[in-house]
Parts: sequence; structure tokens; C-alpha cells
Amino acid sequence: MEEATPNQTPKEFSVSPSDALSLHPSNHPGLILIAKLLEGDNYGQWSRSMKIALSAKNKLGFIDGTIKMPTGEDPRLPFWTRCNHMVLSWILNSVHINISGSVIYAETTMDVWNDLHDRFSQGNDTRIYQIRQEISELRQGLESVSIYYTKLKVLWDELSSYRTPPCCTCGGMKHFSDELEKEKVMQFLMGLNDSFVAIRGSILMMNPLPDTRKTHALILQ
Repeated sequence: MEEATPNQTPKEFSVSPSDALSLHPSNHPGLILIAKLLEGDNYGQWSRSMKIALSAKNKLGFIDGTIKMPTGEDPRLPFWTRCNHMVLSWILNSVHINISGSVIYAETTMDVWNDLHDRFSQGNDTRIYQIRQEISELRQGLESVSIYYTKLKVLWDELSSYRTPPCCTCGGMKHFSDELEKEKVMQFLMGLNDSFVAIRGSILMMNPLPDTRKTHALILQ
């Protein structure tokens, strides 16, 4: 076997472009990943938006702990550190200035993420109550059917993000999903103007009841 000469240096370590420890040239610390900043009372929507953005950047593991910090002389450590600081910068860019000052000295992205979660997700029950109240009070009024439906869907989707679905291998999960969908259809129909009373009655007579998308389509016909 050929031995290394004194003038030879170890091969430089690198990561592939598909590796989570790599950074695309377009990525920089000033990048703003989402449009709306975290202000405290919008944590649910903010965290969901950030998770989507970080997943698209292949950096979700830095906030959920699956991309762990290398130890010792691991050649990946500088790459991990650079990515950690990059993601930390993106989070700081995505929170209100009054919040960023309280987390700027954290060492890892996961520390910051857990801190924000602990501080702002504890109001979930309050927000769930507010969403349910908004759904129950929402009416079509002067809005078009599509705008009214869209407003309801935004509330449904946010409420769903707070809900933990039951885990089972039986048919209970399908029954759970069917009941939730039926409840949404009822909420949508109840908020429609009286001019839709005839088509509303026809839909309620259907067996099985159509889902929300189909119901929306039927109302628009």
C-alpha cells in the first residue's frame, strides 16, 4: 500500500448538495422565510409557516432535534455550526423585534424553537376557544359564497393544527374524520344567507352528506 508523503494533506471534507448540512448559494442570514412575524398571539400559524419553509430548505431537523450537533473531531461540526447559525438567523428575522432580543443569545436553533414554543403555545386553549367562537358566529352576510367559504376554511385548518387525531388501527379513525367533515358541512350551511334555503335543504337530504368541497360546489351551481 502506498504511504502518504510528508507533503500530503488530508482530503478536505465536504457534504453533498442534498445533505441537510449543505447550504445553497442563495441562502444568506438576511433571508426572510415567511411574510408575517411572530407577535405572540399568532404562534400557531407562525410555527406552521416556519416548519413548511424550513422543510423546503431541508433544515427542519435543526428545530426538532433530528439533526444533532456532531461532537469531538467530527469533520461535520463546522458545517453543522454554519447551518445552525443560518437557521437561527432566519428565525430571528421572522419574529417581532421585542421577541428576538430575548432569544438572540441562545446557542442552538432548537433552544430558540423550544423557548418560543413554551412561551407562546401555552395559550392554545384560549386560541381554540376563539376559533370555535369565530366559526359559530361567522355568517355569509354581504360576502360572496366563495369568500365566506374561504374564511371558514382558514379557521378549520387552524383549528385542525391544534387537534391531535386519535391513533388506532381500527375503523375509528375514519369515523372520526367523517364526523369532523359532517360538522364542517353543517357549519358552512348554517352561515349561508336565506336565499340558499332551498339548495341547503336539498343537500341536507342527501345520504351520505357530501364533503365541504362538494357542498361548496353545489351551492355555487
